[in-house]
Parts: sequence; structure tokens; C-alpha cells
Amino acid sequence: MLNMRIGRAKSVNGEIKLPGDKSVSHRAAMIAAMAVGKTTIGNFAASADCSSTLACLENLGVEIQRDADVVIINGVGKSGFLQPANRLDCGNSGTTMRLLSGILAGQNFDSVMIGDESLRSRPMKRVIEPLGKMGAVIFSDEGKAPLTINGKQPLDAVEYQPPVASAQIKSCVLLAGLNSSGVTTVIEPVQTRDHTERMLRWFGAEVDILKNTSGTRISVSGNATLTARDLTVPADISSAAFFMAAAACLPGSDVTMSNVGLNPSRRAVYDVLNNLGADIELLDERKECNEPVASIRVRGGLRLSEGSETPVLRGHVIANLIDEIPILAIFGTQLTNGIEIRDAAELRVKESDRISAIVVNLRRMGANVIEFPDGFKIEYSNLHGSMIESFGDHRIAMAFAIAGVLADGTTEIAGAECSDISFPGFFETLERSVVTI
Repeated sequence: MLNMRIGRAKSVNGEIKLPGDKSVSHRAAMIAAMAVGKTTIGNFAASADCSSTLACLENLGVEIQRDADVVIINGVGKSGFLQPANRLDCGNSGTTMRLLSGILAGQNFDSVMIGDESLRSRPMKRVIEPLGKMGAVIFSDEGKAPLTINGKQPLDAVEYQPPVASAQIKSCVLLAGLNSSGVTTVIEPVQTRDHTERMLRWFGAEVDILKNTSGTRISVSGNATLTARDLTVPADISSAAFFMAAAACLPGSDVTMSNVGLNPSRRAVYDVLNNLGADIELLDERKECNEPVASIRVRGGLRLSEGSETPVLRGHVIANLIDEIPILAIFGTQLTNGIEIRDAAELRVKESDRISAIVVNLRRMGANVIEFPDGFKIEYSNLHGSMIESFGDHRIAMAFAIAGVLADGTTEIAGAECSDISFPGFFETLERSVVTI
């Protein structure tokens, strides 16, 4: 286990290179594998999770070449995968397991998907149920991994409304729908990140999207054909959020991050930080490979609010902020009126129980926190260094690294190596950008 020691910083400065977006990288690799022809993917995420996706695809007969952040995939077509000789190890990646299960459900062979201890504790019933409605037979241990999938060709087309707002459920069903006998539709009362829809269109599939007062209907046809097409993955806004928060809270800071993905279903963290007083500027806004991108510049010195009301984040915005809530909790300790976050019970079934992890660690650092079943309320706090437990969760480790930069004294993070799951080199990047007191 790796422990990292972090001291208080004076400011955060410079140009910061961010890894490729994990969510986009997963989808690019899987959909390129389902396409016909050779696809070159630039700025592919270096994370352990995305490496798990590539390893699973290789075990399914997909030829893949990788050189640093460039990945070349020779697609096998929608139903051209081969039965794996071994179980498919998804590591710590829930995205790999949930999305790949949609692809595997539409193949003509059986497969078994496994994962590490954390992944085996996460709920998979949410994808097992819709795939069962489509005709796949899936065996599991009370709705958790390992998953044994008995594929079926073609699957039955369905119209499905997920019980929770989840881009992973939606994506699983849409990918399964590509090997269905008709048109498959997912109904979203609350819109989630739409990387899958954008990526499918980039590879030539028709994706029908109908929005009305009751939500959004997303449909794909089993007749869709995917054709190889090169692309570049934008930098990850979830990774950018750590440095955005740190720079905003430390006067004298000035950081720039280039080519950051600003998908409308992901940019909520930018909007929230800006509304809560951060000095953030977007530069060179444009579209790349169907995804909006821009450079983000953040200068230190919060515009602290007047009045006595605590800002509350809840409702629809939470689905598009779910990965950034740990760092927003840290940011909230620096706000005059603190912050309250509700309707985020989904955090309890991530890589860790993130609500509990945030509350436990912030209390160790001297913050006054009230815990709720679906969130927490945090008061303005002068943080002090403490021993922090990562709980094996990359976002907890990185969020509390930023807390350490803002706190008096020294903060030590146990199990800091888990940051490699989404941001290899995070601590080295932080060290290069920090100006110490």
C-alpha cells in the first residue's frame, strides 16, 4: 500500500496535461470493436479501467495495438466476437462490466465476466434485468459479479426505462440493441451523459432522440451498421475538476487545461464551480469527434457569497455531477456558507461508499459534517492535516489530496495508488503544479 504525504500549498500554477476521458475511451474502444475496419484512437485514457476494457476485447478476438496513448483497433463487426478461452477480467471497472455485458448478450456464445473485490460488491441487477427482457440468460450471485452470460442472436428489441438515472444502464441496453431484431428504445426521465449516443453516430449508426415533457427517448436499430472511423478522445473533465477546485480556492493560482471535454451532460461541474464563485474561463471552444471541447483557465480567489443560505445541490443536476461530488465536498469546506448535497444515494454503491468516505475523512480533518442517507451538509472549515483513508477509491484519494493542499499541516493518504484507476501520474502532476508555502 502506497501512502502519500501532502503539505499546504500557496498556489497552483501552469499548464496541466490531463488524461483522456475514461467514459469516452471505454465507449470508443467497444464501439470501434463492433465496427467494420481499422480505427485509430488518439489520447486514449491511460487508466487501469480502460486497460481492462482493452484486455477483455482482446480476449474476445479483437486485434488491438497500443503505443502510449494511441490505440488501433481492428473491428470485428457487431456479432464477430469470438468465445473467450478464459473468464473476462474487468478489474475494478464497472463501466467495462456493464457496457460489455450488453455486447456479449447479443453474441452466439457463453461468457463469464469477473472483477476485483470492489467490483464484485457493486449492483449488476440493473443491467441483468433489461438484458433478460431482451432474451439473454444471465446467472449471477444475487445480482452481483461474476456474471455468466448466455448470449442470444438476435436479441428481442425492447422499450426500457431504467429504475435509476444511469448512463451505464442506458449504454448497455443500446449496445445490446445493435444486435436485436428491431428497434430498441431507452426512456430517460432524467438525462444522463450521452457519450454512447454521440459515439454511435460518429461510427455511422442512426440514433433517434426524441425529447418531450416526460423525458428523453433514445432509439437504435438492430439493422445499424458501424464503420471504422478515427477519433481523438477529449481530456477528462472529471480529472480537471480536482485542479479547478484547488486553483479556485488558492489566491494567486493560474492554471490552464487544454482540450477538455465539455459535453453538456458532463459540464455541470464547470457550471457549479462558476456559480459558487470560482473564476473560470473557457477558451477555444469547438467540437471534436461529436464532442464539444475547450481549454479551461482557472484563476485563484473565490468570489465568496453574501447572505446566510447554504447552497444546495440536488435533483436532476446530481446525475451529471455524480463523479465530481467528492471534490465538490472539499470545495464546499472553503465556501462561506458551506455546501449541501442531496439525492446522491448512488454514491453509496460506487468503488466505495463515497458518502461515508467523504464524511469520515472530512471529520478527521476537522470539518463539521452532517451525513444523510442521500448526501451530506458541510460547513465552512479550516482544515487540518490528518491520516486519510482512500478506501481503495480513486476519486476519494484524489479529492483528499486537494484537501491536503488546502489544509494546515501534513495530510497522509493511505492507499494512494488507487488514483491510477482513472489518473495515472496524478500525484506527480499535482506536485509539479503546486507552489509550496
